[in-house]
Amino acid sequence: MEYSRKKFISFIGKASLGAFIMPQFLTSCGNTTTPATNFNNISKEKLNQLKKIVLENLPPSDKDDLLLANGLNYHTIIKWGDKINNKDTFGFNNDFTCFIPIDNNNPEDGLLWVNHEYVNPLFVSDFDHRKYDKPFEHRTIEQVDQEMYNVGGSIIRIKEENGRWKIVENDPYNRRITGKTPIKLNWDSPIKGVTTVIGTNSNCSGGITPWKTFITCEENYDSCFGETEYDDNNVPTKKPSSLGWEKFYNYPTEHYGWVVEINPKDGTAQKHIALGRFAHECCTLYELADKRVVAYTGDDKNNEHLYKFISSKPSSLKEGTLYVADTINGKWLALDWENQPILKNKFKNQTEVLIRAREAAKLLGATPLNRPEDVEIDPITGNIFVSLTNNKDKNDFHGSILKIEETNGKFDALTFKSSTYKAGGEESGFSCPDNLAFDLSGNLWITSDMSGSSMNKKDKPYMPFKNNSLFVIPRYGKDAGKIIRVASAPKDAELTGPWFSPDGKTLFLSVQHPGEQTKDKNNPTSKWPFDKDNIPKPAVVAITGDLIEKMNKLNIIES
Repeated sequence: MEYSRKKFISFIGKASLGAFIMPQFLTSCGNTTTPATNFNNISKEKLNQLKKIVLENLPPSDKDDLLLANGLNYHTIIKWGDKINNKDTFGFNNDFTCFIPIDNNNPEDGLLWVNHEYVNPLFVSDFDHRKYDKPFEHRTIEQVDQEMYNVGGSIIRIKEENGRWKIVENDPYNRRITGKTPIKLNWDSPIKGVTTVIGTNSNCSGGITPWKTFITCEENYDSCFGETEYDDNNVPTKKPSSLGWEKFYNYPTEHYGWVVEINPKDGTAQKHIALGRFAHECCTLYELADKRVVAYTGDDKNNEHLYKFISSKPSSLKEGTLYVADTINGKWLALDWENQPILKNKFKNQTEVLIRAREAAKLLGATPLNRPEDVEIDPITGNIFVSLTNNKDKNDFHGSILKIEETNGKFDALTFKSSTYKAGGEESGFSCPDNLAFDLSGNLWITSDMSGSSMNKKDKPYMPFKNNSLFVIPRYGKDAGKIIRVASAPKDAELTGPWFSPDGKTLFLSVQHPGEQTKDKNNPTSKWPFDKDNIPKPAVVAITGDLIEKMNKLNIIES
């Protein structure tokens, strides 16, 4: 790891739309830090300040509100349906967030990217499928169009004024990427006859590239246009979607399930075929000293896999090799059609291997994992942390965090060691880890992902945890290593997309799907964020306060 503390601080403070010359780089799903040597080479005075931080461990709560520990407060930046310009509104079920300052020297003015993962038709298109025996027969194209508009992502310019972040109304940067936006495929061969596809959907987590563009990841794409499944004789059949969009738009399902890159300056987009097709939770990028890129990504489904792409050319997410993890033997296995006879026997070419990455991974002997979701890199040790949310079929109800140690600390290594960093459960105090984020001092923040149908049910194993929450594992002081709850979500909601501002004074956070279990809009299970219409609305909040600034003290340390 070729880092000085000075370079680390320089990157954190100056990464912006205009900062294209920067040190060896990492940024991902909430991660604004970079592995660095001499991280602990700080003054005793500063270290003592960090050790004196007192953290309140919030008790579990089933209250319909966003509750925060002492020393924290929040305000809402934007919520579903808010205008972002004269023609566009903010989409539904916001998930991942990330922030890029526009000017190098001003961390209080920049672009916020927000994913919109999926829709609840009851709220978005006023369609209640429970009313019908054959619901798809009662859908209209206008309803589907509303749903397609409300997925994808939003780019909004925001500024901090007098302690509050606000949207810059009608800023030229403000725009929507939706289920109908034309997007190019970054690949030499067409997929299902085309090189440009229509839309992105199921956008879960993401990141920022070293060249300062946004990354958004398509996760449960099969809910929109279904999936193609193959039998033992390689004969395909079409599995229908749960939303039924393919009844109105006959877009091939192979056009979805990719990692997507968005240029914040003009909204142009491309899908990166080389990174494989599956339920991408996130994509965590690391730039090597020679400018080649390593990309980690997990497939968020029971018994699926962890992947790593290593580029063969600088700044490329096209040229290179995709690998899948054998965590039992500590090996990265190449999904390389040209050099893997077992893949040549099953698939026609490399394009088909990437489209059917799940099948290819299993043929190679990849290790099935318990819903690998977010992937983050520890800025102090360089170890890779992977959220394994749960696998109820295997009686793993609470999940764990997997630690990957690449051989000799090299991110392009093909061998590694794996171990469990933290296991969920009542003893540890958290369940179903999802998004991870390291702050500027190296503290680890964790969100939980217990399903709304399982939370607060007496006969379910999640009752002791009540609502989903945000946790932190401090690096320093008497609470070092402990798992501490610092926020509790509203009813049915999930806290997602944690991302710290460059100055460490704000934690951007999504409150996703409050009131998701609602069956009657006139009697919603949640009313957060307590608008006049009493309809629950996903929203992005800014969490600020003395505790956030204290936790990020290393951001201002010079060495």
